[in-house]
Amino acid sequence: MNRLALGLSTGIARVTESALGPYQTAVIRIGFATTWLLFLLRELPHRHELYGPDGPWSFGLAEQLIDTNGAFTALMWSDGRLWFEAVYALALVFCVLLLLGWRTRTTSVLFMVGVLSLQNRSVFMGDGGDNVLHLMCIYLVFTRCGQVWSLDARRAGRERAARARGERVTDRVGPPLWGVFGLVLVAVTAAGRLDGDPTVPVILWTVWLAQGVWWAVGRWARTGQPRILLDVVANIVHNGALLVIMAEACLIYATAGWYKIQGSRWQDGTAVYYPLHLDYFSPWPALADALSASGTMVMLVTYGTVLVQVAFPFALFNRRVKNVLLAVMMFEHAVIAVVLGLPFFSLAMIAADAVFLPTSFLRRLGGLAARVPLPRRAGPAALPEPRGPENPEPTHVGFPS
Repeated sequence: MNRLALGLSTGIARVTESALGPYQTAVIRIGFATTWLLFLLRELPHRHELYGPDGPWSFGLAEQLIDTNGAFTALMWSDGRLWFEAVYALALVFCVLLLLGWRTRTTSVLFMVGVLSLQNRSVFMGDGGDNVLHLMCIYLVFTRCGQVWSLDARRAGRERAARARGERVTDRVGPPLWGVFGLVLVAVTAAGRLDGDPTVPVILWTVWLAQGVWWAVGRWARTGQPRILLDVVANIVHNGALLVIMAEACLIYATAGWYKIQGSRWQDGTAVYYPLHLDYFSPWPALADALSASGTMVMLVTYGTVLVQVAFPFALFNRRVKNVLLAVMMFEHAVIAVVLGLPFFSLAMIAADAVFLPTSFLRRLGGLAARVPLPRRAGPAALPEPRGPENPEPTHVGFPS
């Protein structure tokens, strides 16, 4: 009984005292921001046909659909060309800011707004990776994804160094930013622009109010206990969101694998042959012909794909097997990106897979990246370690990262 109680208390302490997986969530943040940024840049010349006023899915059709499903999209607030250009440009800016990790608590919300605004405007545009991105942009809002490899982490290191010198640290950007977005949120809510499904409005208002409470506690609390309580709540929310991301990735592979088992072409080992000979999925016909020339190779790839997808959720119970299957799946997605011409689908899936990468591997990868010679400014440049029981977040007047 004592052993059970000790294990339970240890588990509770681990979940509440620190935000788990700081490197994994950083890779997810960078991966999905990069995927959406590259997609928007590639489709920049065709943006009007995909999501704008010149598309076959007209504003009137989109309005009828959204009146039915209540989906959130800022593009439905106006049918003007100037408004569309502004939303598209802001979506690009939000991608860059999230990629760099600047004010990640705010930019993750804005990134979600940009993704949902464009995707919900034209729901028939996508290749499967958009569904993953659609879900993950919502989950990212609840994570503390700026603990490492971000401008937030660099700022936190500089603030610690300043406090060590006895200087008072005040956040001069967070409160004005919070005020501006609060006014925008009040205006669009009063105008009825957030009517429909309540999920996104609830997220927007909850995050905005939580940031205000965080700043107020840091500014006026006489003891550190309220701030510790808020930090515990933030860790629990982060760890819960991280668990949901992992479960979502497992669900994607499990359902894909079990549905494939039911298909006759997957059962006879020929399923991979057919997409290789579709014009839509053949950017390199000669390469596709070479890969499909061997019937044995086609059969092995077909059965191997099903085996890996079905087995992956069970492989999580063995670290070595999990790492092997993870490398195989990432390689498979890289091949799909090249052979079938689906780079953004593959990037989205690789970013989702990154949640299972070993911390030791990511730390070594970060160390290699840190040794790349870059021009540096004077001052403390070392990135801080992720917050935890042995390295708690310092108390200061500011907004959470």
